[in-house]
Amino acid sequence: MNRVLIIGSGISGLTCAIETAKRGGTAVLVSPYPSERSQSVMAAGGINAVLAGCEEGDSVELHISETIKSGCDIAGTGTVTALCEDAPALIEWLESIGVVFTREAGGGVARRAFGGQSRKRTVYAGASTGKQIVTALVQEARRWECEGRIVRRLGLTFHSALINDGVCFGALFYCEKTKSLVPLYADATVFAVGGQNCLFGKTTGSALCDGYAAGRLFLQGAKLKNLEFIQYHPTTIETPQKRMLITEGARGDGGRLYYVDGGGKRVYFMEDMYGERGNLMPRDIVSKCIYDAPLQVYLDISFLGEKKIKENLKEVYDLCGEYLGLDVTKESIPVAPSVHFFMGGLAVDIRHRTNIKNMYAVGECASIYHGANRLGGNSLLAAVHGGKAAARSICEDGSPVPSPGFDSYIREQSDGLNRRLESQSPFSAVYIRNSLSQIMNEDLGILRTGEKLKEGLESVDYYLSVCDKIIYDSEVSPYQGYSLSAMLTLGRAILACAERRRETRGAHIRADYPLRSDAYEKCSVISYSGGKYDITYESEDEICL
Repeated sequence: MNRVLIIGSGISGLTCAIETAKRGGTAVLVSPYPSERSQSVMAAGGINAVLAGCEEGDSVELHISETIKSGCDIAGTGTVTALCEDAPALIEWLESIGVVFTREAGGGVARRAFGGQSRKRTVYAGASTGKQIVTALVQEARRWECEGRIVRRLGLTFHSALINDGVCFGALFYCEKTKSLVPLYADATVFAVGGQNCLFGKTTGSALCDGYAAGRLFLQGAKLKNLEFIQYHPTTIETPQKRMLITEGARGDGGRLYYVDGGGKRVYFMEDMYGERGNLMPRDIVSKCIYDAPLQVYLDISFLGEKKIKENLKEVYDLCGEYLGLDVTKESIPVAPSVHFFMGGLAVDIRHRTNIKNMYAVGECASIYHGANRLGGNSLLAAVHGGKAAARSICEDGSPVPSPGFDSYIREQSDGLNRRLESQSPFSAVYIRNSLSQIMNEDLGILRTGEKLKEGLESVDYYLSVCDKIIYDSEVSPYQGYSLSAMLTLGRAILACAERRRETRGAHIRADYPLRSDAYEKCSVISYSGGKYDITYESEDEICL
């Protein structure tokens, strides 16, 4: 292993960089901003693992079973088994580098139940687990930076991969400071760029995660998988800039969902439908039930008491106080579902390899482990496990291949960028981005129909026809313009996969096809060539890349 280029510096990217350094390689960690601004710091809830002293009846086998069940039977048995079996060792490693998980009074690691789980197996650090993990990983990475085994490159935004004859040799980046393209070559390239939140405008995620990298790689020949499965988090609140997440830990600690009927009586609808564990049903089910509720839904945690709330759910207490003016020790929280997590992304195998040689993907941008609906508490686990798995794969995949040289490609892309800076269109970049968000929200919401999906496809096709001639707003970065084509293409691919899957499964709910169909008990895989989108269905364990 020699030089590994890692694009994205959240939990999965940092983990991959550290593991690469430990195995003797040099990791070049590239991102527009520091790790502390990554979406990973927003992860509130926790990370799943079956540890010593687990709740009676829990086991790694049950963790595997509930992950596959939550994924509605299309997550791969082999990939899920590897994930869940690795979990206890990953928690031990995270603790060894400084992550301080919340403890019980007796000193043991505290656990809570998350949606879709029958046992308490989610360990957590208050309501800021992601932030605590990022902090520890940053400190561990600095140790390797001092030895020159991890090299940071900030201020660079991914532009395109450097691919020749189906092999990746690195990537091209846009530098906002110099307004120029910068090539970085590597023996292996890892994408850790997060999800696609910005496609939908206001979500629980970072506006920096816009799906551009996935869209661009799709145009360059990378296959995408399970794009139609978009998880809505059931409990979010409205703020001026985005939707803020009320961690599932609030319900894991006993929080109850209800609405108030015409007679002023609280209706605990999830418990009425699913029993005492109704508030912790899988996220797709809870989101759909809140969506269907006849009146505003509230989350009540006040009965937990001020001491427990301020100890375990301090971020929830602070968040609601700052944005809603609510004291959650006395008042209930008005909540609604919002786009939260993308089960779909770059298609990878169990070793996190894409269909392009020497290109890997980890974290939320990689589609693996979660099937049609992610089990709460598994995203942070997948980020850490995937980062380590990719580094191992790179180490095992052999010697570097000499680069063929990309001078002409770089000149062509630079010339194209300069030409676009001078081009004109009836629409601004901001207008098209906002229109895309509106299309995705209206036509690809919690409840979908073939008619609305086709309308969305027609709208995106129109904007694709004009986006290459956009006006660059003087107050925004040129990136906002040149990224449009790839983002629109990705949006179209998501809509196409959703229209083609004519059933209801997990986070993909079709009003016109309300039942699950055995014909679709596989993952969707979409590829792009010559302007055509091709969709096939394959088993995750058997996907041949």
